[in-house]
Amino acid sequence: MPAKPQTFENHAKTVPLFHQVAFPILAINLIWSIYRLIRHFSAENVLSLLLAVAFVLIFFFARVFALTVQDRVIRLEMRLRMQQLLPPDLRARIPEFEVGQLVALRFASDAELPELARKVLDEKLTDRKAIKKMIRDWQPDELRA
Repeated sequence: MPAKPQTFENHAKTVPLFHQVAFPILAINLIWSIYRLIRHFSAENVLSLLLAVAFVLIFFFARVFALTVQDRVIRLEMRLRMQQLLPPDLRARIPEFEVGQLVALRFASDAELPELARKVLDEKLTDRKAIKKMIRDWQPDELRA
């Protein structure tokens, strides 16, 4: 049975073991470390709390770093794609696009990209969600971090 086609409604990606298992474990550990430090102040419990905070920070930044790299790749991919698909007057405006606009436009088909790109620039649209909702022919992106 084929997977459900990707659309605006279901395109957000979560990794269950990361988002619904690892994060709650880290959150519980942080809360428990705070509780232990308040109830029984000691150097060991201070260290335990510092490690719990460090683990939460590592969890958070691991996601941020992966998404930052992904956005850089999308920016490059979309600039190359736009060089091939946009009319000459819009090609000259490619540097005007913000990363968020390019990230949202990546779901547009080749046929509708020029029209959407012009609208995004002319109307100065920056809300990723609003841009994504304008896409009629959704092209899935299954290789996201």
